[in-house]
Amino acid sequence: MTSTAPATPATTPARRPRPHFDPCEPPDGQPKIDIQDLHYSVDEREILKGITLGVRTGEVLCVMGLSGGGKSTLLRCIAGLARPTSGEIHICGDEISKMSEDDLVAVRARMGVVFQYAALFDSMNVFDNIAFGILRGPRRREYRKLSRTTIIRMVAERLREVGLPGTEKRMPNELSGGMRRRVGLARALVTEPEIVLYDEPTSGLDPVTAASIDDLILRTRDQNGVTSVVVSHDMGSIRRIADTVLMIYDGRAHFLGTRDEAFESDDLVVRQFVTGSLDGPIQQTRTTGRARR
Repeated sequence: MTSTAPATPATTPARRPRPHFDPCEPPDGQPKIDIQDLHYSVDEREILKGITLGVRTGEVLCVMGLSGGGKSTLLRCIAGLARPTSGEIHICGDEISKMSEDDLVAVRARMGVVFQYAALFDSMNVFDNIAFGILRGPRRREYRKLSRTTIIRMVAERLREVGLPGTEKRMPNELSGGMRRRVGLARALVTEPEIVLYDEPTSGLDPVTAASIDDLILRTRDQNGVTSVVVSHDMGSIRRIADTVLMIYDGRAHFLGTRDEAFESDDLVVRQFVTGSLDGPIQQTRTTGRARR
């Protein structure tokens, strides 16, 4: 009579913990984003002319100004996607304007970007669009060993946060404009960034949907301590969310102050812009669309 060894009980593999990232703190009380005398030129045209500003941890900075005036260029410089002609950009104390692409990966890992009109991949469903930020984003090395179950849970958590639970299988063409923006925000937040850059997040949305996006920006700040830079033409949105307002005019930081200071300003350029008046120093040319002084 032969004996057999007792069967080894099945075991469940230990769940691999999600990577934890300690927030960076700039040295000696410096701003989290510190920009000094930033210049940016293309084909001898100077787009940014000496921008200097600081954004503190947890602050919402709204950037306003005329179309084509350099607002999105400023975002691209902060994200390390465009190299300034001169000047310095410090993120958590690290000067990034001359960093190599390899070194910039670590800086971008602390950031999320919400592109204008969401910039979703039309061939991917909602789940794959958000998971792309995990598997192909700047923190892909830290996340590459995560189980499928963990990634599914991370995506579901972010969709709940932005008010879109259960939409993982939908395609972008099945979503409204506001829903697409929310998915874009979920993709930006899924890797737990400390800094989020928004490029006109409420552009083209109805007032109620725009207000809901504003609420998400504020909740992200309040719950996660996120530092936000928001490019916007939407005066209602700026009134709701801004701690600080920067107005870029003629490539320069024409105004930098609190939200209340911006909307109560006696400066003729600022006053004309926030009221949308045709009367004032800003004169649009019909042929180029550029402002004249």
